[in-house]
Amino acid sequence: MSLPFQRNLSILLKNISIFYLFMKETSTMKLDAIDRQILTLLQAAGRLSNADLADKVGLSPSACHRRVKALENAGIIADYVAILDEAAFGRTSSVFVQVTLDNQRTENLSHFEEAVAACPEIMECYLTTGEADYHLRVLVRDAADYEHVHHQVLTRLPGVTRVVSNFAIRRVFRRTALPV
Repeated sequence: MSLPFQRNLSILLKNISIFYLFMKETSTMKLDAIDRQILTLLQAAGRLSNADLADKVGLSPSACHRRVKALENAGIIADYVAILDEAAFGRTSSVFVQVTLDNQRTENLSHFEEAVAACPEIMECYLTTGEADYHLRVLVRDAADYEHVHHQVLTRLPGVTRVVSNFAIRRVFRRTALPV
């Protein structure tokens, strides 16, 4: 066999083995150092081209593309989004709200969760332990805007008996990247 043919055969076999590894069941997918590097780079710059990503992690573009597709298929990469500047839309105030419901019955929790999901000012909602049943992050323009959300939305949500609000003075930092 000629040297170029052997080299191409070797690359093909390597790519087939990589493909096989990543087509395993998603629950058994193990992340190696290259996967973690890919994830770190994509979290920092989701619009990074496959060619640039491949160059940064030392893979061929096709091998890199297969790995990214495998990470997507496994649900490890859940989505790609644009992170907007909140101030560009005049929404500079985050209010952290603790909500207590009148009871913890499953149907009441479900009704509350459906209602908060329909309110675009509520950016995050967590069912929590402790004194409050839920913690929300509400994004508004100012105190008057929050007053409207408070009176027209929060206090009218199903089962709400108590609302405690805390305005953020300033954001110290925000992470969008998970540690991998």
